[in-house]
Amino acid sequence: MAQYIEDVHDVARLIPPGRVTNYGAIADFLTLGSARMAGWAMNKAHGDETIPAHRVVNRKGELSGRNHFATPTLMQERLEAEGVEVVDNKIVNFDELFWSPTELLK
Repeated sequence: MAQYIEDVHDVARLIPPGRVTNYGAIADFLTLGSARMAGWAMNKAHGDETIPAHRVVNRKGELSGRNHFATPTLMQERLEAEGVEVVDNKIVNFDELFWSPTELLK
């Protein structure tokens, strides 16, 4: 399980600033586990500033992990600092900003 967690974190580190992905895209890219497992692994990222956990949202573009940050607004603040607009805890233009790890294979 430790390797899976590290793999999820490694993929998260590749998300470009100003872009977002979701838990399912990470799980699909790794061809192991589910969106829920990827979310569980991302929850283990707290305190590691090398992992941009704020760039990983749910499949609807909602900031479902916001309550796992030091403050409930920190996830949104970090996204907005990268130019990502958030309204009512949801990414505006989610489809346009979505980054799939499969882009690495092109």
